[in-house]
Amino acid sequence: MALHAAIVGWGMSVPTRVVTNAELSTMVDTSDEWIQSRTGIKERRIISNGESTSTLATAASRAAMAMAGVQAADIDMVIVATFSPDRPMPATACRVQAALGITNAAAFDIAAACSGFVYGLTVATSLIQSGVAKRILFCAADVVSHYVNWNDRNTCVLFGDGAGAVVLEATDQPYGLLSSDMGAAGDREDLLMVEAGGTCLPLTAEVAASDRRFLSMNGREIFKLAVRGMEESSHAALNKANLTLADMAVVVPHQANQRIIEAIAERLGVPIQKFYMNLERYGNTSAATIPMALTEAVAEGVIHNDTYILLTAFGGGLTWASAVVRWGIPSTRLPITQ
Repeated sequence: MALHAAIVGWGMSVPTRVVTNAELSTMVDTSDEWIQSRTGIKERRIISNGESTSTLATAASRAAMAMAGVQAADIDMVIVATFSPDRPMPATACRVQAALGITNAAAFDIAAACSGFVYGLTVATSLIQSGVAKRILFCAADVVSHYVNWNDRNTCVLFGDGAGAVVLEATDQPYGLLSSDMGAAGDREDLLMVEAGGTCLPLTAEVAASDRRFLSMNGREIFKLAVRGMEESSHAALNKANLTLADMAVVVPHQANQRIIEAIAERLGVPIQKFYMNLERYGNTSAATIPMALTEAVAEGVIHNDTYILLTAFGGGLTWASAVVRWGIPSTRLPITQ
């Protein structure tokens, strides 16, 4: 009997603080018109005191568990995709596990930057298909603002903080991830990176006073590589699933910026109306963009049961990934603790 990993719960969480383009214009030489015309972003959420990657991940995960109707005892694995962990050690997944009272579960993190959700979805699905786990809580969460240089208008306008989570459950019905394609080009890391803070370049007082502790990006090169990478991986994932773009009800791309998404739509030959976007409200929240978009798309009725969805992303690493998902709740579920 073939096993699948259906998405039976979903949820999201964002910080309470809203930072508008108008507020950013008081910090750097920019304007609402300049930001919107180049990115499509109107505002983003930024953490305040008491908020962190794990608090966002915990709230999103709690919402996903409630949607799935499962309890802490029903989860046997917790995975968090993030490049902004609470601490170098332990894994942020361990902190989420503790916060939710999930006592009988393995927990670990995945780091693939903006591609983290598709990477993690592939890993989690594989663990269920292999029989290692039956029900996995998977969350993608990032506090990108921790690494943003608020004096650099080319990057600070793009990013926000947030989290999105899903509950994956073993089933013999063909729901969940049907195929995925992942890739990386580690030799191009300099195009999108946070150089300092690790063991290669420790955060000394001198380094901490420099811009090397902030996120840096070669926007022109990233634009070209992101469009090409997501186009090629989208076709690869579709071919593996023996489906076409015409079969997809909606495309949920990584919410990097509107120009990239429009360029991908043009390259794929798909009307932009078929792409779901919510970046105007949240900006680029790295790995969290796709699960946040999925959560809102379902709530808005854009995604329905028994529809096919194409996910595609590109991020630091450099990494890229695409996936085909059949959305829907199986007619029979695993036993749930009462």
